[in-house]
Amino acid sequence: MNRYSYFWISLVIIFIDQLSKFFIRKFLDVGQVIKVTKKLIWITYVRNTGAAFSFSFGSHLLNKIIFIIITIAAIVLIIYLFNKSKTKIEKVTFAMILGGALGNLIDRIALGSVTDFIWCDFPDVIMTRWPVFNIADSCIVVAIILMMVYTLFHRKETVEEK
Repeated sequence: MNRYSYFWISLVIIFIDQLSKFFIRKFLDVGQVIKVTKKLIWITYVRNTGAAFSFSFGSHLLNKIIFIIITIAAIVLIIYLFNKSKTKIEKVTFAMILGGALGNLIDRIALGSVTDFIWCDFPDVIMTRWPVFNIADSCIVVAIILMMVYTLFHRKETVEEK
């Protein structure tokens, strides 16, 4: 597989992410909740001007500028790491992270906020419901988990075999 053919993963993620956000913005009002299941999965339209867990600098304009700069810096780092990666799993995970980062960057530049809409209730004792997120966020988290599992287990086996 050509090194850059992995970017199709990024493009598919961006497409699905932006399409899902388009439908949420078109068919739901901000704050509207649709209970897909009684408690576990709800769909709600949230405009997140902050970052993960709605972290904010207090000003919408300041948030937009800082988070665009941080995201662009992260994208440059992701591309650098992608180019340094040697395994397929590393390339796939960096392509997933890149797609997620670009999906949210598009929102932030075009709308001034990120459209979030998936609201889950994972069993925990810390919070009532998990913060609202989107497809891009999900792809980033899944990619990080895949990379952690790969790093913890596969690389360890490779080192032990030598």
